[in-house]
Amino acid sequence: MNQQVSGSINIPEKVYFRIGEVSGLVGVDPHVLRYWESEFSVIRPRRAKSNQRLYRRKDVENLLLIKTLLHGKGYTISGARKLIKKSIQTLQPAVVKEKKVAVQPDQCLTEIKEELQKIQQLLAVRSLRY
Repeated sequence: MNQQVSGSINIPEKVYFRIGEVSGLVGVDPHVLRYWESEFSVIRPRRAKSNQRLYRRKDVENLLLIKTLLHGKGYTISGARKLIKKSIQTLQPAVVKEKKVAVQPDQCLTEIKEELQKIQQLLAVRSLRY
C-alpha cells in the first residue's frame, strides 16, 4: 500500500530507501540530497555495513518539504532551515500537551502499534550494522 504525500508523490511502504530511490522520489540528483543532508539537521540517514546511505520514510518526507520550500516557494537554505527549526519547536509543546489528555482504547492501540513499528525499525537498523 502506498501513501500519498505532497499531492502527487507516492512513497512506497518500505522501512529504508537507498539514495537512488530517494533521488527519484524527490526529483533531484543524489549530490543535492547529500548537500541538503549537510545543511539540514532533520535529514540523518542511517548507514548500512557497506556505508551506503539508508533513508527512512521521515527523511523522505522532510526532503520533499525541503524541495517545496527551496524550489517551489523560493526560500533560501538558511530561511528554510529557520522555518523547519521553528516548526519543530512549535510542534514539541503540542505533543507534550497531547500526552496529558485522557486517551481512548483505540488511541492506545494505535500508539502501541506506532511504538512497535519504531522498535521494528530500530531492530532493522541494528541487523544492518552487524
